[in-house]
Amino acid sequence: MDEQSSTRFGFTQQEVNELLNEYNFLEQKDEVKEWYDGYRFGSTEIYNPWSVLKYVLKAIQSKPEPESFWANTSSNELVVSYIENANYNIYQEFLALMQGQSLIKRLKLDLTYQEMDNQDNVYSFLLLTGYLKVIREIDMNTYELVIPNKEVYEIYNNLFMDYFKTYTNERKASFVKALLEENEEAADSILSDILMKTISYYDNNEAFYHGLLMGLLSDYIVESNKEIGEGRADIIIYPHTFNGKVIIIECKHSSRIEEIVSDSRKGAQQIKDRKYLQGVLSIGYKEAIGYGIAFHKKRCKITMIK
Repeated sequence: MDEQSSTRFGFTQQEVNELLNEYNFLEQKDEVKEWYDGYRFGSTEIYNPWSVLKYVLKAIQSKPEPESFWANTSSNELVVSYIENANYNIYQEFLALMQGQSLIKRLKLDLTYQEMDNQDNVYSFLLLTGYLKVIREIDMNTYELVIPNKEVYEIYNNLFMDYFKTYTNERKASFVKALLEENEEAADSILSDILMKTISYYDNNEAFYHGLLMGLLSDYIVESNKEIGEGRADIIIYPHTFNGKVIIIECKHSSRIEEIVSDSRKGAQQIKDRKYLQGVLSIGYKEAIGYGIAFHKKRCKITMIK
């Protein structure tokens, strides 16, 4: 936050332009700015010097192509720990940052590493370690924060995706087990938790949630939009033997949260009306159960029908 020596911690815009010009890459200055600019010391705009030099070296050796060079210089354990231990509010704030939004936070700028595990200090540490930047000071010790640049955004995105993949792998067996045991509440709770930890819901429509479930069930014998009974079932999960239980899922996207319960019931009723359960039983399976699942953003409601 200090003005003193503010130009000493990285490259200024003028220095970056001179470097790029020296190696005939000045036409890439907008790309370099998008990826490696974004930091601010005092009132000085500063580039990440390590990443700019790596970019130019790579451009000399092959072609100018940006990547997250800084991501490979540490384990990023700080951000990983905050993602894994975040409460609901912090998790949603991380997602807001990744969607280009800013956060206004009161910061403590004289931290020690002994204070790192305190969730109250999350944003102070992310600022001091380069994962956030200040775009304006609101008042004493209160600042507006954003992700600095595309390089750091990719670090967040990759860490979130890795964590989400690991998390869903751990939960999907529990989800299917709850469905097989006809435990609506448990299945609802698990799926709701998975939805809360998804990256975004910009594409929240029926196809988005259908695809999310298909990915979640990828280790099982699954068919999508399969003709059965008197219609096409959204998702059918088959057992390994004819003696097992078939699960049929009908997805619905609710435009308003007030409709999510009725929409899940409509999905369950559709399974009954179009005779999906009778259809799989007629093939020779011993037992079948259906679920209507309605989604609204990061919320879901499951209704069972037998």
